[in-house]
Amino acid sequence: MANLSIFGAHSDAGKSTLTWLIGRLLQEQGLSVAPFKAQNVSNNAHVADDGSEIAVAQQFQATALGVPASWHNNPVLLKSGRGSAASLIVRGEAVRTQDVREYYRDIDTLKPIVSEAFTHLDRHYDVVIAEGAGSPVELNLMDKDLSNLYIATEFTTRIILVADIEKGGVFASIYGVYHLLPEPLRQHIIGVVINKFRGDRSLFDEGVRIIEERFGIPVLGVLPYVPFNLGFEDSQSLMGYAQRCRDGAKRVAVIAYPTMSNYTDFEPLLADEDVCVTFVRGATDLSGYDTVILPGSKLVLEDLAWLRAQGFAEQIKEIYRIDTNQKSRTLQGDGTEVPPPDTEQMRQFDPPRLIGICGGYEMLHEWIEDEEGIESAPGSIAQGLGIVPGTVRFERDKIVHRHGERYEIHHGISLSYPDGYETEMVLGTFEHGLFADEAFVAYRSEQIGAFVDEMRPYLDIQRIVNHVR
Repeated sequence: MANLSIFGAHSDAGKSTLTWLIGRLLQEQGLSVAPFKAQNVSNNAHVADDGSEIAVAQQFQATALGVPASWHNNPVLLKSGRGSAASLIVRGEAVRTQDVREYYRDIDTLKPIVSEAFTHLDRHYDVVIAEGAGSPVELNLMDKDLSNLYIATEFTTRIILVADIEKGGVFASIYGVYHLLPEPLRQHIIGVVINKFRGDRSLFDEGVRIIEERFGIPVLGVLPYVPFNLGFEDSQSLMGYAQRCRDGAKRVAVIAYPTMSNYTDFEPLLADEDVCVTFVRGATDLSGYDTVILPGSKLVLEDLAWLRAQGFAEQIKEIYRIDTNQKSRTLQGDGTEVPPPDTEQMRQFDPPRLIGICGGYEMLHEWIEDEEGIESAPGSIAQGLGIVPGTVRFERDKIVHRHGERYEIHHGISLSYPDGYETEMVLGTFEHGLFADEAFVAYRSEQIGAFVDEMRPYLDIQRIVNHVR
């Protein structure tokens, strides 16, 4: 059996979705399939079934395929840090924070780990589908490309190109990628998939003829544009979401600060027609929303400073009648119960419910300490929003834990409320997946199946099967 690589003709072409879509169709042909991405760059991480930390995209692909997820599906994960630094996750565990230039300098040391992961999956599945990263022909980085060229070359995978026709320049991108690839890899391309086509499919018949006859590349399918509001990997995919809101739907504001993370937390809300979600990125009046959510953050102190610069911090304090200047810093989590804010006073102003998730929960505290420089400069201490009494302290040991749909990935520890904080109007928690109830899990399964059913007629899966068998 041969394995597959999914190369994008450009970034955000739809590689992540095509990986599990082709996987599902191969499963229908009786083949066992595993998703794989050698290296992902994303602040959106999940806790896999083996307790390791991997990118959300690979966790979702495993879910869609109904296979257990482990670090083998994503052996290297980079999460952006301050400046040009990045947090390096290897074999599902945080290793260190290093400058991106150092990462690329040491890239060869990661190749054995990537090969180990791929080989493990190859032993246990008929087909491993390796999602590429960005474009495979970034000429200045081709010798440092783990996800595209290294895997395709090392394991002689069959290659499928995917191009998003909505972005324009589809012919140039396909032709350019094909001819810039090393000659041996060109021989392994089995075809191209045109993604996100709108309108009458027959209008692209001439386009198919040009690609097949003039470029010499088979077209494996022209897939229609169908919004799919699941498995958000990054802000680009989040921006493409489509939501239907009923009249009278509950209005929810998600404060989308610069290093917002774990977008998939909000998939259940986007799926609910009785909830209308707005991702707020600039100065906005929050008083008109039923609920305000502070989501996860990769760089809590930087995003907290951004909140203040945008005026959100003052709005939140005004809505909740919290005066942080009158707070005491003596609450250090010594085991005594700290009295919650005066919820009766807050309720009389009928404020929206405030929810802080992970990094957002940390911001709600009075103080945030990063003595060891986990996310900020060593010795950093910042005043939080003062809604949750006490201090958050960043610890070097990372908490990575999963229980059902909910999971935790964080360095911060609440000294006063380590298990979360809740009053009638405020909820703070380290748990991601907060809104993923049984109804959403059923909905997700239905949506995945419906998407496969809709795409099946447009993809020549038999030709793909012929190349892997």
